[in-house]
Amino acid sequence: MLASDLQEHQPHGCTPDENCTATPEGKNVIAPNGNQYMNMTPGLVQVTFEDSISPDENQTMLLGQRKPLETKLYMRRFAVLIVFSLYSLVNAFQWIQYSIITNIFMDYYNVTSNKIDWLSVVYMIVYVPLIFPATWLLDKKGLKITALLGAGLNCIGAWVKCASVRPDLFGVTVFAQTICSVAQVFILGLPSRIASVWFGPKEVSTACATAVLGNQLGTAIGFLLPPVLVPYTKNNIDLIGSNISIMFYGTAVVSTLLLVLAVIVFKEKPPLPPSQAQAVLPESSPKDYSYKQSIINLFKNFPFLLLLVSYGILTGSFYSVSTLLNQMIIVHYEGEEVNAGRIGLTLVVAGMMGSIICGLWLDHTKTYKQTTLIVYLLSFIGMIIFTFTLNLGYLIVVFFTAGILGFFMTGYLPLGFEFGVEITYPESEGTSSGLLNAFAQVFGIIFTLIQGKLTTDYNPLAGNIFLCVWIFVGVILTALIKSELKRHNVNMGITNKAVQAVPTESPSEPPTNGILLQSALEVSHETSI
Repeated sequence: MLASDLQEHQPHGCTPDENCTATPEGKNVIAPNGNQYMNMTPGLVQVTFEDSISPDENQTMLLGQRKPLETKLYMRRFAVLIVFSLYSLVNAFQWIQYSIITNIFMDYYNVTSNKIDWLSVVYMIVYVPLIFPATWLLDKKGLKITALLGAGLNCIGAWVKCASVRPDLFGVTVFAQTICSVAQVFILGLPSRIASVWFGPKEVSTACATAVLGNQLGTAIGFLLPPVLVPYTKNNIDLIGSNISIMFYGTAVVSTLLLVLAVIVFKEKPPLPPSQAQAVLPESSPKDYSYKQSIINLFKNFPFLLLLVSYGILTGSFYSVSTLLNQMIIVHYEGEEVNAGRIGLTLVVAGMMGSIICGLWLDHTKTYKQTTLIVYLLSFIGMIIFTFTLNLGYLIVVFFTAGILGFFMTGYLPLGFEFGVEITYPESEGTSSGLLNAFAQVFGIIFTLIQGKLTTDYNPLAGNIFLCVWIFVGVILTALIKSELKRHNVNMGITNKAVQAVPTESPSEPPTNGILLQSALEVSHETSI
């Protein structure tokens, strides 16, 4: 759910004005933007620019007097970011609004808890098959069409929910939630695109983080508001229905307003690009770039396969705990629906803090495997503590343990994405993060259904122990990942300024329109624990 993409989609290992990619096997690779190639050997990196600049500009660049392209920042970028963050928030709110008051919806629609669980699970089920068509649509049709599609489907789903407020219309609310889940597919992949297309190089990461945090904040509000708006009024179905209508109509009105704002505010891109990196991008991807081949390459990468499974286990466990939190709380603390929502809020807010802190730490230390493994292990310990203190009878203890669990579980999310980029470079970041998200959704579906069944048939302890066992498996898989920091190797060559201009007619080298980068390290492996 959380989306996945706190990173700027700018190829790494280049200066801010260049776009390139590399492979340590010494092969030429077409970059995702399609206009540059790199060949990386243990000692030297050869970069060749093709068709992106004129010969005169190329000669100027080789002489160290690069002609800058015109860039400009527009105030509209803040409006685009705010509107997107808000309708992403509403979509996340609609995901969790049923689960946090499961018992109330069970009574109103006269269905079992398993059927209410499916209203959360459908978000995960729909994401897996639609993520690749959604990515293709973003590449082919652009930002505006994709953004309006997400906002529009979110609005339609909210209004269909308003028509489902009758005890015999549970099928209608399932249909409405399915529409909202399709909208999510066209929302989660946009933060990095919005940031890179509209924001300058000094603010792009902050913009991307803000867009992603909008979705997390929506989940937090989804834990907090529904128990307040729809309190449990036993034996008064009409009053429950009236309260549900207020929540649904309020959501629909806000969604409609945000759709109108999206139509007004969103544009495909600004008149002038915000950065040199955007200025040199071609208008379309080359025919030679194969999205299918990129997927095949990733599935041939054994360390990445280990990360796919371990990431899916921990993130899927978080989805399951979030979905079933209400059921776990009211088993031991009857009538505490409002506090169950507050505990969920604590879980998510602590996780938002964990994401920021873990991201800053990783930027500072570059210890990808060590940090990922430690946070994974602490998530396992947090899950153990949460499991065996849930039934002590003290809500304050549950608040505390849920905060610890959320801090490390959600804090792991940016670590998993960044680690994935390192071990799969130079493959597209969007492709690797999309696969990580897809595996997280698959595990989320499986874990939610199994843990929900164990919780219903036995008790929350059985369901939580089930998750603890799987998270321990994830710790082992994470420890087995071979950490080769491919992207960091290239970045080290850049940051050490080992850049050497090559004349176009060098007597000692074959003619090229390139730059030689003296590699700081032949192969940089991260120290393992």
